[in-house]
Amino acid sequence: DMVVRSPGRINLIGEHTDYNKGLVLPAAINRYVYLGLGEREDDQVFLYAEKYKERLQVDLGALERSRTHWANYILGVIAQFKNKGHSVGGLNICIMGDIPDGAGLSSSAALECATAYAINALFNHQLVRKELAFIGQRAEHEYVGVNCGIMDQFSSILGKKDQAILLDCKTITYNYVPLETPGYEILLLDTGVKHALASSAYNDRQASCQQGVSWVEERYPQVDSLRDISLAQLRECVYEKDHAIYQKCKYVVQENLRVERAAAALKNRDVKSLGDILFTAHWALSKEYEVSCRELDFLVGFAEDSPKVAGSRMMGGGFGGCTINLVESGCAEEFAREAAALYEKEFNRELTSMQVEIVDGTEII
Repeated sequence: DMVVRSPGRINLIGEHTDYNKGLVLPAAINRYVYLGLGEREDDQVFLYAEKYKERLQVDLGALERSRTHWANYILGVIAQFKNKGHSVGGLNICIMGDIPDGAGLSSSAALECATAYAINALFNHQLVRKELAFIGQRAEHEYVGVNCGIMDQFSSILGKKDQAILLDCKTITYNYVPLETPGYEILLLDTGVKHALASSAYNDRQASCQQGVSWVEERYPQVDSLRDISLAQLRECVYEKDHAIYQKCKYVVQENLRVERAAAALKNRDVKSLGDILFTAHWALSKEYEVSCRELDFLVGFAEDSPKVAGSRMMGGGFGGCTINLVESGCAEEFAREAAALYEKEFNRELTSMQVEIVDGTEII
């Protein structure tokens, strides 16, 4: 028997760059998915999700996608182990957690990573953490049908206390950057909205980026992704053809540069510079990449006007979810209260806030 916990994540900066083979700067946070697992004598898997009060029984010999959505994150991971020729026996699995759904904190990746880590340990497969992250990603592609990048699984399973992960999604190489923000703490504000556009817009943006790359490729055959492309090449090959696609691609190229600058600011413990980069990144997401919404823009605008906040931006895919804010130490509660009062007045909606700490990745407890 075993209990595993796997954290959610924030992403300081590097939004919509992961599927463009770009740079991201995530970190694991103290909100978790917990899995309690017990081995069985047979080849049945019994799942129980505490949050939904739902149960499911699955035969390992006839593994397939389930109509029960949450179960696919676990079944997809089991399928990946079996596809690789790694044995998986019968299990009782209970799922609990405190990562809010739909806030863009990657509860799904945390569930995949907890499952992969537990199966790896229980059945002694000796895969390294990086391989387990890929298992989680492929599970999401094949069983959930979401074509996610690798960032979320990576952050959950490879997170380190008080460190951000500077991850290169082209080479899948990474290094840790101390996430110290002297005099400031990290506060998330959850809009509580998820506009319906989110999934279709995500696919549209991917298509725009791919189109931009293929136009540049016609003239520069060596390029493979926006990671290899300069602003000058975009201007030369894309600008005249389609201004909207040019804008989307330009955003990604510039966001990669912002990630590098943000990592340098963190290394220098320069919160002011880091904050300025976050604000710039937000308005680029809003005006150029066009994945923000009124609620997110309202909160970042309010943060910009507050002397207590060094930086703020929308976080995640967009059209809702959270803003991440660097707020003066000791002022987070007051700032959250002020923001919530104005937000409720403007949108007639409750704003929830969450102070987060940076923690270690998936572990047995």
